[in-house]
Amino acid sequence: MESDDSLFAAFRPHLRELRRRIILSALAFFAASTVSFIFAGPLMELLARPVGGLGSLQSLEVTENFTASFNVALLGGAILASPVILYEIVAFILPGLKENERRFLRFLLPSSALFFVGGVLFAFFALLPTAIPFLTGFMGIETRLQTGPYFSFTTALLFWIGIVFELPVAVFLLAKARVLSSALLLRNWRIAIVVIAVLAMLITPTVDPVNMLLLMAPLVVLFFVSISFAKIAERGAPPK
Repeated sequence: MESDDSLFAAFRPHLRELRRRIILSALAFFAASTVSFIFAGPLMELLARPVGGLGSLQSLEVTENFTASFNVALLGGAILASPVILYEIVAFILPGLKENERRFLRFLLPSSALFFVGGVLFAFFALLPTAIPFLTGFMGIETRLQTGPYFSFTTALLFWIGIVFELPVAVFLLAKARVLSSALLLRNWRIAIVVIAVLAMLITPTVDPVNMLLLMAPLVVLFFVSISFAKIAERGAPPK
């Protein structure tokens, strides 16, 4: 019983520190989402450009406009607050790591933020302008766009493409855990291209090959970037 109490007492400062970091991250996300909500109008106008602006959308429910604004604000909050959240993660983990592990962490977390934001920007500038006109004009049937589903679709697309762009970070972690290696990835690059093609086909919101290739091209680049990340992860690793 005493050993359990002493163990809890030893972890108590770490738990307090973790609680503080979580609260600060939550406050940063709340503040960033609030700012995004204030500017939800311009953000929604930006996302609605592929369909001719907000005037092309219609709402059928009383709370639909508010819900759509809230979804857009959450996405904006996640993007704006990501540097603060990453900093809090680093500040909590860093003291317990060795010097080489700290170096890897300082490299990995900023890279993770850059890849996510890069994926969101790619989806916004490359995928949305081509995917939405294709989907709304498919079969020549008139499409009346509803506000809620439209912004649910666009924010989900931006978010998940951002997640997909985290491929190099995922490979880095797997290589660090010695689940895979840069040599294995390089040796099986042809298989990887086929897997990427299937993944692009599943993720792409349309069925046309243009949008599929549009997503596939950066994923292929990210695969070879992932090989470089795997090599970085292997530095300082103990020999097998």
